[in-house]
Amino acid sequence: MVALDFLRNEVVGFLGVGGLLELIRSGDYAALATWKGLASVVAPLVPPLLLIEVVTAMFRRRFIEEGYGLTFLIFLANRASAHVISIPAVGFCIGLLQPLAPFHVGFTWYGWIYGYLVWEFSHFVYHFLAHKVRLLWCLHSTHHAPRSMNLMVSNAHFFLEGPYADVIRTSICMLAGLDPLLLFAIMFVDGTWGAFIHVGEGLFRHGRVRALEALVLAPMHHRVHHARNPLYMDTNFCNLLNVWDRLFGTYQNARQDIAIEYGITRAMNPNSFVDVYFGEFAALWRDFRAAPGPRNKLLYLVMPPGWSHDGKHKTAAEARREYLQSIAGT
Repeated sequence: MVALDFLRNEVVGFLGVGGLLELIRSGDYAALATWKGLASVVAPLVPPLLLIEVVTAMFRRRFIEEGYGLTFLIFLANRASAHVISIPAVGFCIGLLQPLAPFHVGFTWYGWIYGYLVWEFSHFVYHFLAHKVRLLWCLHSTHHAPRSMNLMVSNAHFFLEGPYADVIRTSICMLAGLDPLLLFAIMFVDGTWGAFIHVGEGLFRHGRVRALEALVLAPMHHRVHHARNPLYMDTNFCNLLNVWDRLFGTYQNARQDIAIEYGITRAMNPNSFVDVYFGEFAALWRDFRAAPGPRNKLLYLVMPPGWSHDGKHKTAAEARREYLQSIAGT
């Protein structure tokens, strides 16, 4: 019975239907007028799409090729550890930094606009650093390792990445004056959209929301972000609003003449949990050990992935620049 209860709780938690089931059991549908009640209805929107996507992949006989098994294994490996670290880290940042904010913004219409712009900026900062600092890339690379895109990829992270991301984002939002309840509401909305933009081609082929793309990043834009093509690497760092990508020059649309190649540029085994989870750390350690002198060793930790002391490798920015020069000369 204990095992069955554990399994039931895990399934309910994974599908995000706990709040909805409680609402149905209580019969208090007036709770839908509250944020908690509304969230209980919105939370289960993405997981059913995942189930449909998995079933569709099975019928198309692409289940193994699209890598659901490995990403689910990563999700299970992170299940306890990330939550144990992330929640206290967020609480610590709120307690330490909220009193330092010059003003505070709560649940108002302008608070939502301001709050979401600040949150999206904080997400941009975390995400940009995760691609531009090699030690942080080691945390983030697990998310980019899959060779296909599907909703399960949104759960594929190294267990320390969530806490690192939450500390960066929460710290910026607290210093910018966001009320913690407003921050949690924005996190919920952004997390739902962040899961949705990982939807695969089998379920949402074109991945476009054209009427909104002047302001919003669609699944196709996030597919571009997960690509290892030189033109596409290190672009589209935002999650929902694309305002900061446009402002900082990292916005990139998909091109019909450049098919997306998912994954990372390092030679790796995309079906190996050990390689996907720890491979970048091993590669960094090899470079760190071989680097001449303390300065070069330090630079391998903080410079972008692809940087090398002898110039034999290329960063994403260098690869993109060379690609643009090559097509400009044709």
